[in-house]
Amino acid sequence: MNAQNDLISVLNQLIGTCKDGEEGFRTAANSVKQNDLKVLFHSYSEQRAQFASELQAEVVQLGGQPETSGSLTGAFHRGWTNLKAMVVGGDEGAIIAECERGEDAARDAYEEALRRELAADVHAILNRQFASVREAHDRIRALELAVTH
Repeated sequence: MNAQNDLISVLNQLIGTCKDGEEGFRTAANSVKQNDLKVLFHSYSEQRAQFASELQAEVVQLGGQPETSGSLTGAFHRGWTNLKAMVVGGDEGAIIAECERGEDAARDAYEEALRRELAADVHAILNRQFASVREAHDRIRALELAVTH
C-alpha cells in the first residue's frame, strides 16, 4: 500500500471512531436525566461529528473515498454497544463509565495514528483533535470517579 492510501486508511479509521463517538454521545445525552450531563454529552456528540467532517474533507482532498459511518470492529464499537445496553437500565453511573471506556478507545486510536509518518497539515489536524479527545476523556473520567466515590 502506498503512503497516500495508507494515510487515507488511517483517516478513515479515525472517521469511524469519530462517528462511533458521535452516536455514542448522542445516545448518552438522550439517556441521562441530569441536564448538565445532557448538555455535555450533546456537545461531545457535535464535536465528534465536526471531527469526522474535517477528516472526511482531508480524505477527499487526498483523492480517497471517505468513511461515512462508524466502525464495526474493535473495543471502541463494543464500548458504545455496551452503552446502548446500559441505557435500558438508565443508570447514569454506568452510562458515564461506558462513555469513559469509549473515550479510552478513541484516545488509543488517535495515539496510534499520531505515531505514523504524517504530512505536517494532517498531523496538525490530528494533534488538535487529539487534544480535545484527551480533554473529553479526562473530564468523563473525573465524572466517573465522582459518581463511584
